[in-house]
This record gives sequence, structure tokens and C-alpha cells, in this order.
Amino acid sequence: MDITIHATFLPHTHPDASLAFYQDALGFEVRNDVGSGTTRWITVGPPGQPGTSVVLEPPAMEPGLTDSEKRTIAELMAKGSYARLILAAPDLDAAFARVEATGAEVVQEPTRQPYGVRDCAFRDPAGNLIRINEAA
Repeated sequence: MDITIHATFLPHTHPDASLAFYQDALGFEVRNDVGSGTTRWITVGPPGQPGTSVVLEPPAMEPGLTDSEKRTIAELMAKGSYARLILAAPDLDAAFARVEATGAEVVQEPTRQPYGVRDCAFRDPAGNLIRINEAA
């Protein structure tokens, strides 16, 4: 089989703040922006990789979710434990400096992990954990 990752979804709570983070801090390009207000689905992705996208979506918009489930999602997002994304960059220190310079919340400075990966971590405006691995 030949399967690739086409898109993944991350929740946003403030679409304009999330869009600024993914454009300014990570250098992603906007591929689509549908809806209005907080009910926007914004597709972004790394330049030069048109087949891989991140869709920033309003949380808890799935049909059939109960009010209790929607509250649980909101609570998990507030704690920063609902969603995460792992990226890779050839120059981790430069990537860290660029993201940090935008004022993003730093979770971890560049560090060599016990399992061999050197990475850093931030939170996007919705609280999603964004890790950046140093590409080999």
C-alpha cells in the first residue's frame, strides 16, 4: 500500500490568533478559510508540501456530541491536553528561536530526550501541544 497523511485536525478557540501562530511562528501557508467568526475551518500547511495539511477547526462541532462531552473537550483544551502535533525541522535551534520570538508559550526549550530525539515544545493559542523534532 502507498498511504500518505493528507490532513489532520486541531481545534482552535480563536481563529485569528491560531492563524497568526501557524503563519507567523511556523511559516505555514493558508490553503483554505471557510466560515466566519469562531465557526471557521482554516486549512494551513508547510510551503512545498501541498499534500500535507492541518485543519484548524472549531472544537466540539461534531454532530451528536452531548453537552457533557462538549464541556469535557473544553476542559481538556484549557489544560492543554486535548490535541498535539509533532513537526520536524532541520535546524531545531533556529525553529525554536523563530517560534519563541513570536511570543508563543514555551513548554520546553530544545532538549535531547532519553529516547534519542532532540526536540522543543510550544502551545498554540488554543492550548494544543506543538512539538518540533530536529530532523535527522
